[in-house]
Amino acid sequence: MLFFVYPKNISPLMRPLLYYWLLPVCLAALVFHACAEDEDDEAAVPTFSANSNDPSVSPHATRLEMPAVRGRLVVHSTPQIGVNFAVEWVDALKAQRWTAYQMHDGNNKRNWNRDAYGKDGDPFQPDPKLPSHVRTELEHYRGSGYNRGHICPSADRLNERADNEQTFYLSNIQPQLYGFNSGVWLTMENWLRNINQASMRDTLYVVKGGTVDRADHIIKTTDKGLLVPRYFFVALLCKNQDPTQWGYTALGMWFEHKENNDTRLSSYVVSVDELERLTGIDFFCNLPDEIEDVVEANAVPSVWRLP
Repeated sequence: MLFFVYPKNISPLMRPLLYYWLLPVCLAALVFHACAEDEDDEAAVPTFSANSNDPSVSPHATRLEMPAVRGRLVVHSTPQIGVNFAVEWVDALKAQRWTAYQMHDGNNKRNWNRDAYGKDGDPFQPDPKLPSHVRTELEHYRGSGYNRGHICPSADRLNERADNEQTFYLSNIQPQLYGFNSGVWLTMENWLRNINQASMRDTLYVVKGGTVDRADHIIKTTDKGLLVPRYFFVALLCKNQDPTQWGYTALGMWFEHKENNDTRLSSYVVSVDELERLTGIDFFCNLPDEIEDVVEANAVPSVWRLP
């Protein structure tokens, strides 16, 4: 309840008018005080940054795995696991910039046997969410000399057939040399799958892709217009690790795209800050800034059980 003490020279007839004039002013002051207190506490509450400030971007862009979105965001979901993965597609290049996804207990089940594809034919297909004039087609890969390399691996989405089939959309594929796809890239995928356990994480937030934005980061453009990245990258954020960093740990990896059977993944580790410099991509921008600044600056390979 609000109480007013009136000046002695105010007549009793004027006091009601003064009361109704002062009341909204006092209420406004109380609201301003409450907001100021909220701002003081804001640093303690996780907030979203870059993506949530753009109303034209899908609300899915505020998920922790999402980098800052610059192109077309394509999100694939299923009833079984919700958001399966998201792709940033660059229409002008007919290429993806990255695929982002989560790994946790809820999508770590194995109920689908991929051997069934042998009876049903080639599971690779154009992404039905992309307009035909900007997407890649199966024809782009035929005779190219490059494998159709998964970015979100098929083996990481075995919960149900629908989850797995979406990983074969060509928006989630990059052209890769066979000796890279079946070599160091496969070693990285298997390692990440092996550490995807409750003892390691609550959730793993994963971003992968091949470089497409700079001429010196592209090996070639094939006769059919397929961009072949010169480098591939991985950005990882692990929740439920290292309490000195608010329960988060981040790690980057940078691979030259060449025939490579190396199994020493620690040789390819960089900080996420360095990966951002190399790629021009703003990773994990939806973390509160004070957390993002610390975890992206520090790569701690020992936490990640790297070979």
